Amino acid sequence: MKKRIYIIICMAVVSTLAACNKKLDLNPSDQLATTTFYKQKSDFDEALAAVYASLQTEEFSYGMGFRDCLTDDAYNQFNSGSVTSIDQGNLSATIGGYQQSIYDDAYTGIARVNIFLSQLAAYKGTDVTDAIRTQYTGEVMFVRAFMYYQLYTIYGDVPLVTQPLTLATQKQPKAPAAQILAQIETDLNYGINNLGTQPYISNYGHACASSAQALLARVLIFAAYQGTGTPDPTIMTQVRDLCKAVVPQYSLDPSYISPFRDATQASSKEVIFTINFLAPNNTAPWDLYYGNYDACAPYENMVDDYECTDGLPWGTSPLTDKVNIFNNRDSRLSASIFKGFVDWGNGNTYTPANPVPTGYGTKKFLEPKNIPYGFSTLSQQDAVILREAEVMLMYAEAENEISGPDATVYQLTTAIRARSGMPAYPAGLSQADMRQRIRHERRIELAFEGLRHFDLVRWHIAGPTLNGLNTGLITFNWQDKFYKWPLPQTEIDKSDGVLVQNPDYK
Repeated sequence: MKKRIYIIICMAVVSTLAACNKKLDLNPSDQLATTTFYKQKSDFDEALAAVYASLQTEEFSYGMGFRDCLTDDAYNQFNSGSVTSIDQGNLSATIGGYQQSIYDDAYTGIARVNIFLSQLAAYKGTDVTDAIRTQYTGEVMFVRAFMYYQLYTIYGDVPLVTQPLTLATQKQPKAPAAQILAQIETDLNYGINNLGTQPYISNYGHACASSAQALLARVLIFAAYQGTGTPDPTIMTQVRDLCKAVVPQYSLDPSYISPFRDATQASSKEVIFTINFLAPNNTAPWDLYYGNYDACAPYENMVDDYECTDGLPWGTSPLTDKVNIFNNRDSRLSASIFKGFVDWGNGNTYTPANPVPTGYGTKKFLEPKNIPYGFSTLSQQDAVILREAEVMLMYAEAENEISGPDATVYQLTTAIRARSGMPAYPAGLSQADMRQRIRHERRIELAFEGLRHFDLVRWHIAGPTLNGLNTGLITFNWQDKFYKWPLPQTEIDKSDGVLVQNPDYK
């Protein structure tokens, strides 16, 4: 049974009021203040749950598929997070959607962490031992690092805030992206050195040392390309070494889809970190959005990119079946995508209530037992943020960039493909050929997990991949300034000139 920690609490700072010379109670008994809330260990446990709950927003969890709609993978017919508008070239400081919410929600989470750490440092109760204090610190610093990872990869230079803000300090200038990266490394290295060494499954719902290692590898593999598309070998060596340490601690689940299923997530030895939900009071609209709305509709080019079982491209392979597109195909296709309607077999089907604009939908995050998918569906699937397969692919990518396609690269890619019944890559590939194979493998293995945009940006190939791409529904209008997003104009306006807009959006 899943171990859950989400008991959402409200931590509101009570403002000081004064009127008519009448003495007021500055801490009303019906409200919570950070100065009075933390009285015992259980209060810190609840506050820790609130810190983790800051990860539950759409763009960080159940909207991960929508993040892939910023790319050539899928179409969002409802423009969730303004992703379709961005695809068409309308990214601006005032567009809103994810351009606003990633910034706002990241700093909400960071503020919770900073308040937590401040109160933990001030707490003198003996019920919080040094070991517990260290554990709490490592977990919330992991969350802060995750939030800064979002800000670093999307905006670049952003305010660096590591202490609770006051009225006097609330207007913060930007810090260089290098400082943000350094803070992420500091936070995650604390977790690596101080969190439990047991794998995530042993304390499901709580970040562990290997969670921090895997997240740091993801951050550094972004940093390695330094906005040029050419990786720095020193940083890639760090990525390789982190992944090399994580991989033996986990294993690929025998079933590709099990890490995404409610009943099997908490027992999967592949899962390294998740954002958790629990019915009936803490659910997410996975089934409604993906199964009923078809809000993440895979493009035909994405479907065509799945190989046939002989390892050859669909359309080129003699196994190509244009009548039944799932026949003789990489099994990850039928696990991740449905055509027209959801079919779980034995007559257990569901047809989306909304149009299926590309003819396809995302099946990967759906729960079979939740049919029919609708407004009342209580979906408690957890968002899988880090898993073994991604770490293996980062390991393979780093190793290939450092040493070329050696035995380790083949071993890693072969294991991932074998799980889905796909043959190993042919021997004798050049470094450049293997690079393209690994990039293809990431697109297929990590489909709709919100990493395609991350990849196109760090490889610096978003322009040639997306600009002018006509999907039949929209034509992409990518501009190179989109490699970094503008800060929300609302934040610029509130800062009275302290916060300066990113140069390409002034």
